[in-house]
Amino acid sequence: MMTKKIESDSCAANQANTLIVYGRESCHLCQDMILALQNLQAQVSFYFQVVDIDTNPELVARYGEKIPVLLSSLTNQEICHYFLDLAALDDYLSKFR
Repeated sequence: MMTKKIESDSCAANQANTLIVYGRESCHLCQDMILALQNLQAQVSFYFQVVDIDTNPELVARYGEKIPVLLSSLTNQEICHYFLDLAALDDYLSKFR
């Protein structure tokens, strides 16, 4: 199972800064997005959880090959998919600063 929780203590309680990455274990784009998010956590305070869509048929139906997908856990708003869009993520996070 691919579910991982990666958090920074200062923001774990702040749901606005909590993101979800929907992906697959064997997806290189998913791994790239996860690594980019981990690297970004050194500069920006946020928390994210990785969910393997293959563990849930509804998620497979919803996202299929459109992975990875980065969403807000607060609003379910899609921030970006396939690749980490730093501008879109910054726009999203700036609403809560």
